[in-house]
Amino acid sequence: MTKLAIMGAMEEEITPILAHFSDINKVDYANNTYYECKLGTLDVVVAHSKIGKVFSTLTASTMIQKFGCDTLLFSGVAGGVNPSLKIGDLIVANKLSQHDLDITAFGHPAGFVPGGDVYVNTDGTLKNIALEVASANNIKIIEGIIATGDQFVADEKRKEFIASTFKADALEMEGASVAVVCDALNVPCLILRAISDTADMDAGFSFDEFLEDSAQKSASFLMKIIDKIQ
Repeated sequence: MTKLAIMGAMEEEITPILAHFSDINKVDYANNTYYECKLGTLDVVVAHSKIGKVFSTLTASTMIQKFGCDTLLFSGVAGGVNPSLKIGDLIVANKLSQHDLDITAFGHPAGFVPGGDVYVNTDGTLKNIALEVASANNIKIIEGIIATGDQFVADEKRKEFIASTFKADALEMEGASVAVVCDALNVPCLILRAISDTADMDAGFSFDEFLEDSAQKSASFLMKIIDKIQ
């Protein structure tokens, strides 16, 4: 590894990561800010993409093709679909799908486009490191399928559709697009999420109330993974 990319979608997801660095060089590029840092002898680039598949695709591509990152770690929050997941629990993706990609009218399965596939895999070595770190630190984590789409899914029927169609354990808005970029460019990637909301939340639930805490949990665990990688 020569240069590590660390991504989140929102500022709240990278702020606790940047807190671990002191000497930071800010680079403004393509309507975004990239933070060049060092962790020991490791060169690191940190950025938040903004929400959604288009922005996360742009940011991941930029980190790899402009900044020369050869490994990418994504930290953030997700909605839990698997009923065993509770707020604050961690999930690392073994594969991801795009739940809002739909050309089923042409006879294809949901999430599929010609030349692509329903699922994109993440790097097995990085995933196993995450599981080892969790075990060593007695931290609850599951590996599973994460579904990505350009919508905040609050409707219970839609969540049930995603769970049954893609066997998804969690859903969010960036992971699959980042994984597609990394897969195409042969860059190992890890998609790590902390659960910020679940399918059984009541009507009074406030996403913002749990966002910061869950983002902090994901970021803290990610730094433990980086220590292990080094």
